[in-house]
Amino acid sequence: MTTEDSPVVTIEHGPLAVRSTRQEDEHVVALYGELDLAGVEVVEAEMRRVELTDAGRIIVDLSRLDFMDSSGLRTMLLVFARSRTNGNRVVFLRGGPVVQRLFDISGVGDLLPFLD
Repeated sequence: MTTEDSPVVTIEHGPLAVRSTRQEDEHVVALYGELDLAGVEVVEAEMRRVELTDAGRIIVDLSRLDFMDSSGLRTMLLVFARSRTNGNRVVFLRGGPVVQRLFDISGVGDLLPFLD
């Protein structure tokens, strides 16, 4: 993939929507709605696609999620683990209170690289 801007990719899957955009060296994958077991395959597939690009930084935007369950948390941890072995390109935008509470009560709130 070139460093040119890419078209917006929007994927809707039940109560989850994924909007993926690239501008120059930065790719943003924004999640909307609810990330649960039914939507993790969609998120995983899009993240793997983006990880294969030459984007210097990949931002996973959780700020528009209303809900995330443990399967969504696991997916974010897998994305983070892959990033650690692939140049630490992935960072996260914090989710709302319900989503961030899941990170905090699971003990990984301080582990992931969140942008403030």
